[in-house]
Amino acid sequence: MKTFTSFRAFYPYYLSQHADPTCRAFHYIGVVLCWCCFGVALYMNAWAYLLLMPVMGYGFAWLGHGLFEKNKPATFDYPIYSFFGDWLMFYHFLTGQIQAQLVEALQAYPQGELVSDSPS
Repeated sequence: MKTFTSFRAFYPYYLSQHADPTCRAFHYIGVVLCWCCFGVALYMNAWAYLLLMPVMGYGFAWLGHGLFEKNKPATFDYPIYSFFGDWLMFYHFLTGQIQAQLVEALQAYPQGELVSDSPS
C-alpha cells in the first residue's frame, strides 16, 4: 500500500480509482442522498436519519466500485482522505472540472481509457 503524506498527493490516486463514469455517478448519488438524510433530519427533527448518512454514502460508492469499477474502494486503505476525496470529486463534477482532473490523475496513475461523464 502506497503511503500518502498529504491529501494533495492522494487525490490524483483517488481519481484514478474512479475512471468509470458509472462508478462516479454512484458516488454522486451517495453524496446527494447524504445531504437528503441531513436535510430530513433537520426538517423533521428526527436525528436518527443521520445514521443513514454513511449507509447511503458508502453503500452507493461501494456498489459502484464492485459493479462497475471492479476495484477495491480506497476507503478501506485511506478512510479520511477518501471521505474528503468524495466531496472534492463531487465539487469537481458540479463545477465541470472533473474531466480535466481525471485526465491529469490518469497521467500520474494510468489505469485505462477515460470515459466521459457527459455526451460529446
